[in-house]
This record gives sequence, C-alpha cells and structure tokens, in this order.
Amino acid sequence: MKLVIAIIQPDRLSDVKRELYKAEVNLITVSEVMGHGRQMGVTEVYRGVKENGNLLRKIRLEIAVNDNFLKPTIDAIVRGAKTGDVGDGKIFVLDMQECVRIRTGECSCEAIG
Repeated sequence: MKLVIAIIQPDRLSDVKRELYKAEVNLITVSEVMGHGRQMGVTEVYRGVKENGNLLRKIRLEIAVNDNFLKPTIDAIVRGAKTGDVGDGKIFVLDMQECVRIRTGECSCEAIG
C-alpha cells in the first residue's frame, strides 16, 4: 500500500481528476495549500518597488492506493497536471503501514478497495 501525495496547479485539478477517474482511481482527498518550489513564488511590482510574494496557491492531492494501482495513479496525475512550464508540481510516494475502513473495520488492501 502506498500514499501518493501530489502538489499541482489549481487550474489543473479538473484535468487530473478526469485522468484519475479514467484510471479507475476514485478515492482522493483534495486540499488547498500554499507554497513554492525553485521559482521562489512570484515577483510583483507595487508602487514601483519589486516585492516577492513567495507563497503560491497550490492543490494537494492525497491518494491511498494498493501497489498495483501506483503506476496508473502516477501516470494519470502527470497526464492531467503537466503543462511543461515551471511549477507544474511534484508527486511524492510514501509507504503506508496500515489503512482501516472505519465503517466496516476492514484493514489493509481491503480497506482501500
């Protein structure tokens, strides 16, 4: 079992969701977050003075998958999020020790579905 965490551009969310659904990945959690990567955010000019905004609005996806769904999940996120521009995002994959479905008490792979 893996936990896939993806940080993407907000305007790419609908495309990423569409690609995930095509890959039969339906269990996702979406959060609005702020951060920046190597581009160090945006620079704005206010009254003739450059100011670094630094933190940009991003979307964080968390998706728990069984091992056989890991590659299709990553591929779907990349297809939906990629524009080729700086700031497209990142995908992190973590080992997940346990998952429990609260309603039924199912554990591990059965809890994810």
